Amino acid sequence: MARSRTNELLGYPPDARLLIFNADDFGMCHAINEATLRAFAQGVVRSTSVMVPCPWGRHALRHLRERRLPFGVHLTAVCETIDYGWGPVTSKERVPSLLDESGRFYAAAQLPQLLARARLAELELEFRAQIEAVREAQLHPTHLDWHCLYDGGRADVFDLTLGLAREYGLALRVAERHRVDALHRQGLPVAEHGMQDSFAFSPAGKAARYAQLLRALPAGLSEWAVHPGIDTAELRATGAGWEVRQTDFDFLVSPEAREIVRAEGIILLDYRPLQARWRSALGA
Repeated sequence: MARSRTNELLGYPPDARLLIFNADDFGMCHAINEATLRAFAQGVVRSTSVMVPCPWGRHALRHLRERRLPFGVHLTAVCETIDYGWGPVTSKERVPSLLDESGRFYAAAQLPQLLARARLAELELEFRAQIEAVREAQLHPTHLDWHCLYDGGRADVFDLTLGLAREYGLALRVAERHRVDALHRQGLPVAEHGMQDSFAFSPAGKAARYAQLLRALPAGLSEWAVHPGIDTAELRATGAGWEVRQTDFDFLVSPEAREIVRAEGIILLDYRPLQARWRSALGA
């Protein structure tokens, strides 16, 4: 059995199978907010990430405060929907390299253009503004991750975000193996088996695939970035992948998911234990 550095850092036995179900995109729209809250209350979700710039971001922040749910900041510089858009928290004239010709964030299909054009200083302004908006709401996030950008999409964006995580005393979601290894060498726990993104799975047969993956979950810490949503006219109108989101929600609140987790002895976590270790290791 391969040694799990994250298990060691978090104080779990080598054979412990740890899993974070993180519900991404909290705040995008009401149907996603409702599904996320129900996935916490009725299902296996233990963590979420809030999209501050989105239309239902304030609603999400209010529920995070009232329910005291563990959450991260889903750093947002991409808008993948067509008719349901959002732009920066920072004033537009301060972050022009992050905006398309309509004055909102680039679409996911335009990621190459965004990554080629985005100035690091402007990304820092916007990312800080999103983190500070959460803090101004009297909330205390556990971690940072990115919307539609694996490890920030560029090496300098990853380094910028890692610096923000250190500065604010937060953990960081990491996907690439070489970055996992580098952070482990610094005594920082991270998910060590890649990051399962639910948009990578077909809605057809998803429940069976999830069940298979849970039963085969390796020792160490895994993270699944799931995207629960409830099939409503609103969600369909956003163009944000209603089938992926509804099938995610169906599995996350299902008796089958809870039973597999129990039977397999899987330990469900949020990012708070990781954040505590990051703060300790970094002297925060």
